[in-house]
Amino acid sequence: MSIEARLHRADGALTTLHNGRHAWTADLPQALGSDDLAPDPHDLLDSALAACTVLTLELYIRRKQLPVTGLRVSVEHLEEKIEGRVHYQLQRRLFIEGDIAPADRQRLLEIAGKCPIHRVLEGEVAIHTELG
Repeated sequence: MSIEARLHRADGALTTLHNGRHAWTADLPQALGSDDLAPDPHDLLDSALAACTVLTLELYIRRKQLPVTGLRVSVEHLEEKIEGRVHYQLQRRLFIEGDIAPADRQRLLEIAGKCPIHRVLEGEVAIHTELG
């Protein structure tokens, strides 16, 4: 599966993305001169981690039939330049509601680290670019 992004120049920097089944949009941050009509690429990256974490935990919760009544994940990112390189740090917080034993809460914290996007972001990613 591939994702395609198409810039709509008449709409500033508004970009449509699609994977053949779904479509969504992205935009530049307002500080860079956009109309802020959609999430920026950093928000999309952060949302991929949040969504993957919630869905991974949901599968585990279902399988173990845990009495979770609510589940929310927040992700924030921090960027800093160190020796000319941008260092990107993600802070993820799990909010688990229900009568859950402390050991089960700890296990859910461990499971969060096993979501596929978490593993990709912690691993080494190679990007190969070519002209189409």
